Amino acid sequence: MELETVVGAYARVAELYASLLGSVEQVHRDDLALVERHLGHLRGPVLDVGCGPGHWTEHLRSLGVDASGVDPVPPFVEHARATHPLGRYDVGALPDPGPRDGSQAGVLAWYSLIHVEPAGLEPALAALRRLLRPGGTLVLGFFDGERVEPFEHRVVRAHRWPVDEVSRRLAAAGLVEVERARRPAEEGHRPHAAVVARAA
Repeated sequence: MELETVVGAYARVAELYASLLGSVEQVHRDDLALVERHLGHLRGPVLDVGCGPGHWTEHLRSLGVDASGVDPVPPFVEHARATHPLGRYDVGALPDPGPRDGSQAGVLAWYSLIHVEPAGLEPALAALRRLLRPGGTLVLGFFDGERVEPFEHRVVRAHRWPVDEVSRRLAAAGLVEVERARRPAEEGHRPHAAVVARAA
């Protein structure tokens, strides 16, 4: 799916999205624990790719992390700057989100690649890998599924991915899995997965 289509779809619902999902209080406690465990102690810059309203970035900053956010949807960046004025938020997208290659101690890509078509996942993962220092950490969240398949997301079409397939593609991009988490559908939420990987 073209980036412009995704950006336009989110721009139309940015205010509603931020009100419903733009706070860490609305994040599952297991997800908070996972992100904190792997990114909350890092020394050096951490980039929140696809930061949306900026709540993850701000949470990392509250832990003392040098975190900044980037998102292709201008209304999200405007909201993040207004809500978290001490943070750094920019408009940008893969494959060139802004920071130089090899500059990041960590990258958070929380549901940031769900709208990428299957053929585009490996280039997107390679772009995330390029951002990381050797040994840097990537935390990737996505919709879990038994097979790679599209579905009608509330905003714009997205994809489900099997965890093993994501791990395989991470390895092809030079990222080694160190932890994974899965959660079945609950309370109206689709099955969730996350993979933590380190730059080889």
